[in-house]
Amino acid sequence: QVELVESGGGLVQPGGSLRLSCAASGSIYNLYLMGWYRQVPGEQRELVAIITNMGSIDYADSVKGRFTISMDNAKNSVFLQMNGLKPEDTAVYYCQAYDQRGKYWGQGTQVTVSS
Repeated sequence: QVELVESGGGLVQPGGSLRLSCAASGSIYNLYLMGWYRQVPGEQRELVAIITNMGSIDYADSVKGRFTISMDNAKNSVFLQMNGLKPEDTAVYYCQAYDQRGKYWGQGTQVTVSS
């Protein structure tokens, strides 16, 4: 089973920055996609950004120009650089990954944007 461990969440002022990290470990078989979702309690989980090992990237319209996703294939890790954070970015951020055998989720890390 693949495990995803996230880090980097926290409390930040509006306009500030955070960098989220997610590392996959365990029985990995051809990991090819990693991404980030976020969820506010009581609301639907929404896609933030995804990246493949071929370099394809997609962002939610709400984060384009502010967030940057990147992947380190050698370390089976994905990162989300979040700049210009807004209060509406406040959510639990979840790492997602796909390999040839399944789909996996991290435990989530809290991001709070507040004055």
